[in-house]
Amino acid sequence: MGRRQRNRQRQQQRRERGGGGDGQGREQAGWEGGYPEIVKENALFERYYRELRIVPEGEWEPFMAALREPLPATLRITGYKSHAKEILHCLKNKYFKELQDLVVDGQKIEMPQPLKWYPEELAWHTNLSRKILRKSPQLEKFHQFLVSETECGNVSRQEAVSMIPPLLLNVNPHHKILDMCAAPGSKTAQLIEMLHADMNVPFPEGFVIANDIDNKRCYLLVHQAKRLNSPCIMVVNHDASSIPTLQIDNSGRKEVLFYDRILCDVPCSGDGTMRKNIDVWKKWTTQNSLQLHGLQLRIATRGVEQLAEGGRMVYSTCSLNPVENEAVIASLLEKSEGEKMRYLG
Repeated sequence: MGRRQRNRQRQQQRRERGGGGDGQGREQAGWEGGYPEIVKENALFERYYRELRIVPEGEWEPFMAALREPLPATLRITGYKSHAKEILHCLKNKYFKELQDLVVDGQKIEMPQPLKWYPEELAWHTNLSRKILRKSPQLEKFHQFLVSETECGNVSRQEAVSMIPPLLLNVNPHHKILDMCAAPGSKTAQLIEMLHADMNVPFPEGFVIANDIDNKRCYLLVHQAKRLNSPCIMVVNHDASSIPTLQIDNSGRKEVLFYDRILCDVPCSGDGTMRKNIDVWKKWTTQNSLQLHGLQLRIATRGVEQLAEGGRMVYSTCSLNPVENEAVIASLLEKSEGEKMRYLG
C-alpha cells in the first residue's frame, strides 16, 4: 500500500471516530453540542481561600455551591424620580402580574422581587434569563417593553453588587463627584440620578466627572450618560492613577478643585464574578491579584489626594482577595502617616 493511500485510510478512520484532522469532527461535535462545558473547579482557588479563612468554616460548602449557581438577572429602574415611579407602577401592575403562574419550557417563572436594600423598590431580581426572554412567545410583550425602555434609558440591566458602591457615597445634589474608573457607566448613571434627586431643582449645583483610561470604553460611558440628558456630567479619558488636578473659577479667583465624593472602582482580577464570568474558573491564579495591587494602590492614593476635607471616597473591587481589598486600604492608611481617615469596611 502506497503512502498516499495509507494517509487517506487514516483520515477516513479519524473521521469515522469523529476526530477528523481537518476539523470536521470538531465542527460536527460543536453542532451537536458535544463540546465539554467549563468545569467549575479550581484546586488552587479553593486552597488559597480556605487558608485565608475569609469564609467561616461552616459556610465553605454553601459558599462554593453558590459560586457554581448562575447569577440571577437584575434590573434597575433609572431616570429621575417622578418618571421612575411611573415605570415602576407599569412594571408591577401590568408586566409582573402577567408572569404569575407562568411556565416556560417546563420551568416555573418566579415572580420578580425587589432588592430589599435598594431605595424605593427601584431595583429588582428575577430568574428570567436572556435566552428565555428572547425566545418565549409568552414573554414577548415583556421583552419588547424591556428593550424599548432600556434603549430610551428608563431601565438598566445592572448587577445587584454593582449598585452598592454609589449608594454608600450618600450623594447630595450639591456634591462635586469624581468617578475615577467609570466605564461602562452604570454606576455613573446612578450618581447622576442622585444629583437630580430633588425634582424641584432642575440644575443641581453639583456635577459628576466620569473618567476612564480606555478610549473605546469611554464611548460606552458617553452612551450611558447621555440617556439621562443631564447638564451635570463631563467625561474624561485619562489614566486614573495620574489624573490631573483641576482648577475652578471662584469669583474671578482660581481654586484647586477638591471633590466631595469620589468613587474608586478600580480594575481588578474579578474573581468575585465567577457566577457570571465562568472563564475565571480555569484562568484564576494568585498572580492576578499580585500584579494589580500596585495599580490599585496608585489609583486609590490619587483619589485621596483629590478628596475635599470631610469628603468621602468609596473604594471597591469585584474581587474577594484581601491583596486587592484590605491590603490596599492598609497601605493607604500607612501612607497617610496619621492623618485622619475613617475606613468603612
